[in-house]
Amino acid sequence: MNIAKELQTVAYLFASILFILSLSGLSSQSTAKRGVLYGIAGMVIAILATIFGEGVEGHMYIFVAISIASVIGYIAARKVEMTSMPQLVAILHSFVGLAAVLVGVGSFLDTTEFTSNAAHVIHLVEVYVGVFIGAVTFTGSIIAWGKLEGRISSKPWSFKGLQYLNLAVFLLIALIGIFFCSPLASNGVLLLGIMFALSCFLGISLVMAIGGGDMPVVVSMLNSYSGWAASAAGFMLGNDLLIVTGALVGSSGAILSIHMCEAMNRSFFSVIFASGSTSQKSGVRTAIEGEVTSIGHENVASNLMESNSIVIVPGYGMAVAKAQYPIYELAQFLRSKGKKVRFAIHPVAGRLPGHMNVLLAEANVPYDIVCDMEEINQDIAETDLVLVVGANDVVNPSAQDDPTSSIYGMPVIEAWRARQVVIMKRSMSVGYSGEDNPLFYKPNADMLYGDAKESVEKLNHFLKDKLV
Repeated sequence: MNIAKELQTVAYLFASILFILSLSGLSSQSTAKRGVLYGIAGMVIAILATIFGEGVEGHMYIFVAISIASVIGYIAARKVEMTSMPQLVAILHSFVGLAAVLVGVGSFLDTTEFTSNAAHVIHLVEVYVGVFIGAVTFTGSIIAWGKLEGRISSKPWSFKGLQYLNLAVFLLIALIGIFFCSPLASNGVLLLGIMFALSCFLGISLVMAIGGGDMPVVVSMLNSYSGWAASAAGFMLGNDLLIVTGALVGSSGAILSIHMCEAMNRSFFSVIFASGSTSQKSGVRTAIEGEVTSIGHENVASNLMESNSIVIVPGYGMAVAKAQYPIYELAQFLRSKGKKVRFAIHPVAGRLPGHMNVLLAEANVPYDIVCDMEEINQDIAETDLVLVVGANDVVNPSAQDDPTSSIYGMPVIEAWRARQVVIMKRSMSVGYSGEDNPLFYKPNADMLYGDAKESVEKLNHFLKDKLV
């Protein structure tokens, strides 16, 4: 082994360690920034080690391509709002999938001779699996982006025999794969093209059949798919670091998806294979009883001042309105008056795992008052006031008492058990799952209509200028 190869191996090992430290850092809000920096450092080392590795040519073209891509990435990162971050993540997954497909095709067209027939067959398996995973990730991520962006309906696409159709397509792909890897295959490019088309359809079918309530799990799982696609590309290219990195992303994404399914009381496999996890349950829908009452900003401010224990439940509406900054001011003011203020975070609030945590951290909300759903539900009955900011499905009582609801069985923040609930929303519109929310009709609940940011700013005005 020459010196260049040895240095590349050491660099790859160091980059792998940095990637592991990056994932470890992302497990906590207090260390997340450090984890991101570890990831950036690891990626820079990995790119440089690959570019200056043995047998790599055309450095000028590589650096031009990297420069162009870096400018595009920088502009996108600066331009995309936090509310659109889930869509950005989904579409970036599609790029990884497409890259795996292109690497697979290029690797198959490579004319390098193999030392044995077994090595050739193994290479064909790597190519086939890599293109398959890449194609499913590519189209599935595009559909996920469309659903998150609102360009595609969030309602699950379902018809009788859908699961059998998906199974038939998968079995056909497997059969083509067996023929593709056999000596009988005379036109491998044609077989690879047919498999690519079938895999693209499978990616569309699987994600289209998943409803809006489960989209955070889908985004997480697509992240896992993109990792396995990268790992498959690593096998095709003989790149150990790509194999390790892809495996890290793939396994961590799958583990996160499993945890999220547990938090939603969903079956992991039923969500991923769209086998009824989001389908509308049969039976007679429970009629919503009660009357919706609205409340003014000044009255809400007065109620906040009279309350000793306050829980704030953020949702996607907070992200859309960019209300996290005035909410931080509200929380700080109430805490300065001796109030117990906490934030309740549902595992799937927003459109992305950890979406609300990122927004609150962006506004410098202290980590110690950001609590998870289980912690809040333990003593929410002793809470004086719950302020729901743009959340809907994560505080929907139907998840517990309406077996016909599509979100039935999903653990939710039990806001209705508090002494008083104030829901800040623009209108009475349904949540992303498409379910009506009986919380709005509860006798201890009031609606505060309007833009979340403007409403919180008005509350801060009344609290600081009129009630103090």
